[in-house]
Amino acid sequence: MTQHIIVGVDDSDTAAHAGRVAADLATRLGAVLHVLTAAEEKDAERVGVGTDRITVTTYDEALAVASSVADALRRNGLVVEVVARYGKPHEALIDEARRLPDALIVVGNRRMQGAGRILGSVANSVVHHAPCDVYIVKTT
Repeated sequence: MTQHIIVGVDDSDTAAHAGRVAADLATRLGAVLHVLTAAEEKDAERVGVGTDRITVTTYDEALAVASSVADALRRNGLVVEVVARYGKPHEALIDEARRLPDALIVVGNRRMQGAGRILGSVANSVVHHAPCDVYIVKTT
């Protein structure tokens, strides 16, 4: 049975939606929810294609984003851990899953279709390399 649910978040509405779905799953399964944001070692910058943008942040900023999302997801009976990891988002999620037994990774489907798909998406990379099951939330 899944003991740990890992959800990757940034400051977007789609990530917040994936976080809510992950929190619901964790509550129903009695699992620990790990709210994770990836951080680059350099200064923050906005990157993306067209209207599809993500913020690449420093560690402290990543921790603040994860904490803010985690605070919004907290509820009675749900254990929530806040995680910031250096690296690209898909690498950070996969590394966290390798660290935890019986994990499930939850990601949104952003950039899994259209032009963004050609450039790659976090969900696509996670699905192909995760050491555990992956739940893709329809966020678009």
